Amino acid sequence: MQEQPEPAFAPGLTARVELTVTDADTAQAVGSGDVPVLGTPRVLALAEAATVAATATSMPGGSTTVGVRVELEHLAATPVGRRVLASARLVAVDGRRLQFDVTVTDGNQTVARGRVERLLVDRQRFVERAARVS
Repeated sequence: MQEQPEPAFAPGLTARVELTVTDADTAQAVGSGDVPVLGTPRVLALAEAATVAATATSMPGGSTTVGVRVELEHLAATPVGRRVLASARLVAVDGRRLQFDVTVTDGNQTVARGRVERLLVDRQRFVERAARVS
């Protein structure tokens, strides 16, 4: 009987990424509102960056992950100049599907929280398929 390969990822992987909010990160700049605070699209991008960082050291050669589902609550405004920290924790693995809990904080305040689901794919095949669709 042939041994099954070890799964590439196991629940418990974590990563954190930081951002100091600039004018380019505001809702005004990204088109998601007209106020000079951290825009929700940037909050989401930061949370996704944390999920990517969590898988980076265990990524099988030739593979990558792509985002397929997001649930995000943006709970508090963050002004320009503040530093926010996004944390991701891999909580479930179902075949190629990876589910992360994510939080974004500003000091002790929770700015956002949610879930991000990513799918493990063959990078070259994914890019080729995307090019054919375009």
